[in-house]
Amino acid sequence: MVVRAPLSGKLVPLSEVPDPVFAQGMVGHGVALEPPTSEHSVTVVAPVSGRMLKVMPHAFVVQAPSGAGVLVHLGIDTVKLEGNGFTVRVAKGDQVHAGDPLMDVDLTVVREAGLSACCPVVVLDAAEDAITARSQDEDVMAGQDLFAVSL
Repeated sequence: MVVRAPLSGKLVPLSEVPDPVFAQGMVGHGVALEPPTSEHSVTVVAPVSGRMLKVMPHAFVVQAPSGAGVLVHLGIDTVKLEGNGFTVRVAKGDQVHAGDPLMDVDLTVVREAGLSACCPVVVLDAAEDAITARSQDEDVMAGQDLFAVSL
């Protein structure tokens, strides 16, 4: 299974995410994306085709046909914003295709709140050796292949 970039940014190893739950791979493995500081807002797209398993303003999970859940967390500690700066375009249970627009994020709101815009993208419960990622520190455009997962 290939997981695509939900937004454009610089590829960051999960171990460098400023949150121990993600950095230590407690929920699964993958990578993170750091949106460019020049970006004020982004449209977040589906990283895989599947069903929206969970939808919150700051995060979502898409369940691929294989059963794997892909979690995208939009920023760190952004739950504190209580949805401010996030526009959700989908609902739980919706079927989506990779690349479909799912949310819009006002990065200015995130950054002005003193929060990190770093966006972890993980396959829930995946082993670290199941992930084959692109080169670290590479710039990736939304919709491009981000990493492969062997399930």
